[in-house]
This record gives sequence, structure tokens and C-alpha cells, in this order.
Amino acid sequence: MSQSNNIMDLLEAGLKAEGLRQRTIASNMANIETPGYRRLDVKFDELLAKALSSTSTVDLEKLEPEVYQPRKTPVRPNGNDVSIEAEVGGLLKNSLRHTAYVRLLQKRFTQIETAIRVGS
Repeated sequence: MSQSNNIMDLLEAGLKAEGLRQRTIASNMANIETPGYRRLDVKFDELLAKALSSTSTVDLEKLEPEVYQPRKTPVRPNGNDVSIEAEVGGLLKNSLRHTAYVRLLQKRFTQIETAIRVGS
């Protein structure tokens, strides 16, 4: 990834992805007893890793999370594959990621604020 890409843009993209993942997990949990419902997931980590390892400039506006249907989980007799345990685990993991992104943003804003104070 080139130096011209802004860390703030990456953090914003991460927060957007975690927000989408939170809504996706909530939808999965709401449909836990819906016959034929197949769980959804969000693909972002792989896209972010690819952008970070790229040697060319990456348009962060195009770094968008993707909702997809994994179809790797066991299906119950009613055709539903949502596991409350897996979804709660996903919520916890998502919450930790979201907190990390927010803390990184806070640190970045503190750095900017300090630079402004020192420069004044």
C-alpha cells in the first residue's frame, strides 16, 4: 500500500465493515428459527489485507465490505444453518474489532490535537 493512503480512511473503512457485520449478525440471530434461512457473513478482512499488501495506490472508496452466504455450516432439518453460539461469538469478536478501530481513531485525533497545540 502506498504512503499516500490515509490511516484515517482505513479506520473509517474498518468501522463501516464492523457496522455492516453487526447488522448482518443481528439479522442472522433474528432469523434463527426461520425455515430455509441461511446465515450471512461479511468479507472485509481479506479485502483489507490485500489493500495493505498492494504496492500500488488503492482507492479506499472502493474498499467495501461484501455480504455473502458462506454455506459451510451444518443445516438443521428445517433448512436453517444459524447457530446462536457462533453468532454470539461473532458479536463478541466484532465488538472487540470495533473497539480497536475506535481507540485507534481516538489516538490519531489526540496526535492531531497535540500537533496543533504544539504548533500554535
